[in-house]
Parts: sequence; C-alpha cells; structure tokens
Amino acid sequence: MTDTNDLAVLLEAIRQGDQEAFRQVYERTKTRVFNLALGYVRNREDAEEITQDVYVELFRSVASFNGNASGTTWLYRIAVNKSLDFLKYQKRQKRFAFLTSLFDSNTGETLYQPTDFSHPGVTLENKEQAAILFKAIDRLSEKQKTAYILTKVEGLTNIETAAIMAISVGAVESLLQRATDNLKKQLAGVYKSLIS
Repeated sequence: MTDTNDLAVLLEAIRQGDQEAFRQVYERTKTRVFNLALGYVRNREDAEEITQDVYVELFRSVASFNGNASGTTWLYRIAVNKSLDFLKYQKRQKRFAFLTSLFDSNTGETLYQPTDFSHPGVTLENKEQAAILFKAIDRLSEKQKTAYILTKVEGLTNIETAAIMAISVGAVESLLQRATDNLKKQLAGVYKSLIS
C-alpha cells in the first residue's frame, strides 16, 4: 500500500489538522481500499461509496489512531469494517423489500444485484469464472470471507491479515482452510452442473 512508517507519520499530521497529509494518504491508498471494497461488493458504484466512507471514517477517527497497529493495518481494518457494514445494510434492505413485497406486489424488486462484475485484477477471459468464484465467496461466513479476500484477492500475508482482523496467525490459517474447503464443495457442484 505505502510505507508503514510514512503512513503513520501522515496520520499523525492529519491528527494535527494537516489537509495536505490527508490528500496524500488518500492518493496513495485509494486504489487498494477501492479494490478491497470491490472484493466484497463486486459493484463499482458500491465500492466507490464504501471507499468514500472509509476516508470519512479515517478523518473522523484519526484521533483514535495510537500507533499500536501500523497505519496500513488500521486503514485496512476501517475498509474491512465499512465493507462488512455495507453488506449488512444491503441484507437488511433486501429483507425489508421482501417483507414489503408480501404486502405489495408492486415493490418486490431486489435492491442488490451485482450484475456486471469487474475487478481490476480479473482479465476479461476470466470474468465469468471470477463471478462464479465471488458468488461462492459471498456464501462464506463473515470471518472466512474476510480472511480469504485479504489473503487470496488482495495478496496480503497471513501475518498482515491477522493484524487487520485482530486475531492470531493460526486463526487466519484455520479460517483460510475452512474457506478453501467450503469453496471446493460449492464450486465442485457448480462445475459438475456445467459439465452435465
């Protein structure tokens, strides 16, 4: 993302009211934050909204950054939390739409449909396969999904992922193993049906 010490220095400058430091943090980290959000929502507009929320939260809570975690880890935590909050909000909206549709057939539309999946790390030829994979990732538990996205999609190490999730490296490894097993089960069924 950016040099950890450099980011910590910039966060301290933001805490002191330096607007230029905020702009530098944004410019240096916005692509990674956006890609992380996109890994969760697979919709460009939603990922942009989450990215915006991350930087609003960074600005609002920079006073709470105490240096116990690296600046990068702290920023990733905010991005993960905002992505998960967004998904929870979408689920509540879907439930509300479903309940409303029980009483009014004119409002039974689905609010969240990631139709055109486009992630910067996915080539055009692999787009359909990536959409299938991310649909399977959506079915993972919240912690498995986060561990999988941070390590396999964003390319972070297990140690970095553990710091972001505030769990042990062993717990990350366990989550990744369960996520991989669950994905294999889900995708085996998908590919069997495609072959049959």
